[in-house]
Amino acid sequence: MCGRFSITKEEEELEKRFAARFYSEVLEKRYNIAPSQESAVITNKEPNSIQLFRWGLVPFWAKDVKIGYKMINARSETIAEKPAFKYAFEKRRCLVIADGFYEWQKKGKIKIPHRIMIGDSELVAFAGLWENWKDEKGDWLQSFTIITTDAVPRIHHLHDRMPVILRREDEKKWIEEELDAEEAKNILQRPQTDLNFYPVSPLVNSPANDVAEILERVEPPGEPGELF
Repeated sequence: MCGRFSITKEEEELEKRFAARFYSEVLEKRYNIAPSQESAVITNKEPNSIQLFRWGLVPFWAKDVKIGYKMINARSETIAEKPAFKYAFEKRRCLVIADGFYEWQKKGKIKIPHRIMIGDSELVAFAGLWENWKDEKGDWLQSFTIITTDAVPRIHHLHDRMPVILRREDEKKWIEEELDAEEAKNILQRPQTDLNFYPVSPLVNSPANDVAEILERVEPPGEPGELF
């Protein structure tokens, strides 16, 4: 799964990279984005606009917004069949902007957080889905989920899943209105694979720690009782 990611670039860099604009939205640098928080997306309905949606998909038919906590990721292998994602897969695709994500490597009794990225934290787009949901007061909520796939061999020892990092030539295709289901599935099967990674501070464990220090490389701890 993907449970944390980052956007550490300025708004102007995002606009240039994705040829889209922020309009009413303001995005601060984010080092530790967690579920239920807002982050930057570009949807198939507004491909020239960068918007802030809540992370954790709330289907239009949901009775409670809390369902979003269980919908932060969607498996690419079953996305076209699952009731929670099927409609969005056909009608509501989006780019989830990021420049890195985090996974925890299990080593004995400890978990070591790692930062994973393309190049030197290049801006990328995760394949995503989005939804509109209306609460009892009539207020609308826009939310999204990140699509995941099997981890590539280079990072499989850290975690067995990873976000679908779209190839640049597939980004615009992913949010085309006329994209058919078969081609959408094909896109999900050819993610970027040239990933870099390094261990980071356990500060990232808490969503309250949204600070630049999280990006710094650290020496991984040894297992308890390990002296040499």
